[in-house]
Amino acid sequence: MWLKTQCELKFEIEIPTTFILMLRPRSGEQQWISSEEYLISPSISVYEFTDDFGNLCQRLVAPAGDFTISTSARIMTADTVDMLPGGAFVDVHCLPDNVLKYLLPSRYCESDRFNTMAKEITANQLPGYDQVAEIERWLRSNIQFSPGSSLLPLSAVEINQAGVGVCRDLSHLGIALCRSLSIPARMVVGYLHNLEPMDLHAWFEAFVAGRWYIFDATQASKQSGYVSIGYGRDAADVAIYNQFGPPVLPTDQKVSVEKIQPG
Repeated sequence: MWLKTQCELKFEIEIPTTFILMLRPRSGEQQWISSEEYLISPSISVYEFTDDFGNLCQRLVAPAGDFTISTSARIMTADTVDMLPGGAFVDVHCLPDNVLKYLLPSRYCESDRFNTMAKEITANQLPGYDQVAEIERWLRSNIQFSPGSSLLPLSAVEINQAGVGVCRDLSHLGIALCRSLSIPARMVVGYLHNLEPMDLHAWFEAFVAGRWYIFDATQASKQSGYVSIGYGRDAADVAIYNQFGPPVLPTDQKVSVEKIQPG
């Protein structure tokens, strides 16, 4: 499947403000970036670096006044979302070194608080993929997905108590439940074709049977069209932008994902 993604952010800046952005998808196993455009107005100096999770990030100082960031990309994605019922649990001592950090509690994923709950939810499932699939089903049935219901990230404990949240919040609880079973899990932010309402999206991935698999409790069924931008332990690692100084919120934000013909 070929997709064209677009994101435009507009700001009104009062004083020169430092930003760290995460808006460039990178090619990987499930997606290939054939072309992209990244425009900043007014044109200023930008420094790009790769963070500790392999994400492409940009540093800049936005001048006072109107400031716009506009990105677009043409991407070939997998036609289907890979699933592996019965996929085996990977013993911790056999995990790759770079996966181990996704076993530990993090700011928004207090996995050390969910041991009993995770065992109860997955009691009748085989260790590994089937446990994560059951967690996904439980989230879909017990936590209401309500776009726009929370502006600030909720932790796994908070979303479990509230019973309602946005995609980011449901992912936090899914990640915490997986990690409490010693299954590595990470947050992903990016795009999803046919998402309603259209916006940037968040889901989680779990490491079973030697690789990462997509799980998304906000969607009724597995569908293709996921485009990853950033990976991290939780929302603190995958913000599409961080700014430093007086708070600045977008005056306008536009996101679109459309299916296109190859080439």
